[in-house]
Amino acid sequence: MSNLYFYTVIIVSLVLFLIGVYGVLTRRNAIGILMAIEIMFNAANINLVAFNKFMHLEASIGIIFPIFIITLAAAETAVGLALILAIYRNIKSVNVEKMELLKW
Repeated sequence: MSNLYFYTVIIVSLVLFLIGVYGVLTRRNAIGILMAIEIMFNAANINLVAFNKFMHLEASIGIIFPIFIITLAAAETAVGLALILAIYRNIKSVNVEKMELLKW
């Protein structure tokens, strides 16, 4: 029965990750892309916690890594939103196709 729960959690994590990849590839709005990246981070967190729970019950490394990932995701969100706000002030749009700041 334990393997069934493990595979269920892994499938949910895979579906969330694929939703995130789809969001990154299809969104034109920079905020939507950031949200899709956050979904991918959360899928990785679920995966790490599931592997820790079902494979190594005594080790806590599977719980420590998601804490670091959550911290990095919060920092990435803060920096990303600051960049989006700065770009919006210059070009009055958050559409990725209109951002030509880094083009030659």
